[in-house]
Amino acid sequence: MPSSSFIVLLGLLFVGGVADAQSTVLATLPGARRIELAPDDARPASEIVISANVSTGLFFDSDLLRDGIELEGRDRFSLVDVGQTTLRLVPSPRVTAGDQFRLVVRFQDGAAPRSATFLLRAHPANAEPLVEVYRGRRTIETYQQEAREVRDALVRCQQERAQLMAEHEAPAGLAGLISTKALDEHGVAGWVVTKDVAHAAGNVLEATIVRSYRSSTRVAVEIHLAVNSGAQPWVGKGAMLRTKAGVELKVLRLWQEHPILTGEIGRVVVEAEASAALVQGPFSLKLWEEDGPRSLTLTNVTFP
Repeated sequence: MPSSSFIVLLGLLFVGGVADAQSTVLATLPGARRIELAPDDARPASEIVISANVSTGLFFDSDLLRDGIELEGRDRFSLVDVGQTTLRLVPSPRVTAGDQFRLVVRFQDGAAPRSATFLLRAHPANAEPLVEVYRGRRTIETYQQEAREVRDALVRCQQERAQLMAEHEAPAGLAGLISTKALDEHGVAGWVVTKDVAHAAGNVLEATIVRSYRSSTRVAVEIHLAVNSGAQPWVGKGAMLRTKAGVELKVLRLWQEHPILTGEIGRVVVEAEASAALVQGPFSLKLWEEDGPRSLTLTNVTFP
């Protein structure tokens, strides 16, 4: 739920009234992941994805024992805020992709389960912003909300499947762009934005050339990528295009010319859905490899 309204909501929840309205919060937060604890605590530790400088909030349906929180590598978190029924974590920039931390929380009432263990796994971009942890019975509202989210996800999958089938059956080249309505009479506009974009601190990858493109319904960023360190070839796993307000575009594909060795330059293209209204203003672009620390973050990416 990457939007400015979500950030405001999250801040309000943590600042005040969380404990008094906990049952309502757990029943109404859309998009939150749900974890249910077994009374015998026999299940393995639940994994939660975190990212550097990104807030992850855990909401519990029971009061926490504040002095009973154990967090491995606590000095590598810039914020660990323990509330009556909430825990907010913000990893510091020292946390890199692939890092793992063990988190143990304990509950005040002593009922089973008396504690819960989680495995925090660092990812370059895909942090889970909200996690609801249920120790007792869930309200009917939470099941209804979950059912709505499952239906919404099913509709999205059906739409994506229809789009993939249409693209698969479409002809190649310009005819394919026209048939899928990605191209209109205005054609495709392109810019060279190499001098405009800024590299985030700590990048081990370097964008030597950056070009941006826009059609009627799509945008694309072409990056000539140099790998400055690392023994293994760099192969892109994921990409994220986000507005300054925190709205993420739907990335359709990440195409890479070939695995990039240290000292080499390869071409990477990120394509995303975007209407004309969405492409106004600067974007941040992030690329990452699978289970590896090497990533690239570019800011001030603009489209024609």
